[in-house]
Amino acid sequence: MAERPGRAPRAPHTAEVVRTERLTPHMQRVVLGGEGLSDFSADTCTDHYVKLLFPAGGATYPEPFDLQRIREEFPREQWPVTRTYTVRQWDAVHREMTLDFVIHGDEGLAGPWAANVRPGELVRFLGPGGAYAPDPAADWHLLAGDESALPAIARSLEALPDGARACAFVEISGPEEEQKIDSDVEVRWLHRGGRPVGEALVEAVRGLDFPEGRVHAFVHGEAHSVKALRQLLRVEHAIPREDLSISGYWRLGHNEDGWQASKRDWNARIEAEQEPTPPPA
Repeated sequence: MAERPGRAPRAPHTAEVVRTERLTPHMQRVVLGGEGLSDFSADTCTDHYVKLLFPAGGATYPEPFDLQRIREEFPREQWPVTRTYTVRQWDAVHREMTLDFVIHGDEGLAGPWAANVRPGELVRFLGPGGAYAPDPAADWHLLAGDESALPAIARSLEALPDGARACAFVEISGPEEEQKIDSDVEVRWLHRGGRPVGEALVEAVRGLDFPEGRVHAFVHGEAHSVKALRQLLRVEHAIPREDLSISGYWRLGHNEDGWQASKRDWNARIEAEQEPTPPPA
């Protein structure tokens, strides 16, 4: 997300890669630490995210790294490229942040970087942002998403108290992508196979027999499937807007730069289209 005109960019954090781990065939974990995280914290929201800063192709930036100076002195095409990732875990004691990356071979920018990065390398990032944590006052919780939402869903489930009522749906490519989550909530893993992304997720949530009581929902993933789920939850089930954390993390056919440029307007249009019609007076 570009900084607003006239506003100085926030100072980035600099962290060091501590270790990496391949969790599943298509999910890579990178743990960051170091003195650069001494003033960082991500312990209030379970969907905290950071924006990693990758150098633009061929660009060399002056040291010390100064994002405001770069944006003032370099042409826009040489500004660092941002990629947004959820904080899977934050260890305040050891000052370590865990990020999980979906890997699709050499496709994309952040995935190949995560697959090949080595301990000791430096990483710069902005953040954290975030707005969601499971509401302890809710009667039950609904969490649904694809691989892109899995880190936030997993962290949210692990934050729930024992005995909390929750229904969790995660669409993944196949059984080899299932992960261990430290929660007593049973995750319903939806194996996509050759089906379009999001189709199994929408089908599963639509088929859910909704429990009684107030639900607090977290629904994120590919934009078109999120649109269908928003229609289901906001309109058909009349869930209040304040009880929904719902948006598209990504959109088929778009990289993050293209999606972020249109995301706000797209979401606003969908929200306007799907606003429930009030009952007649």
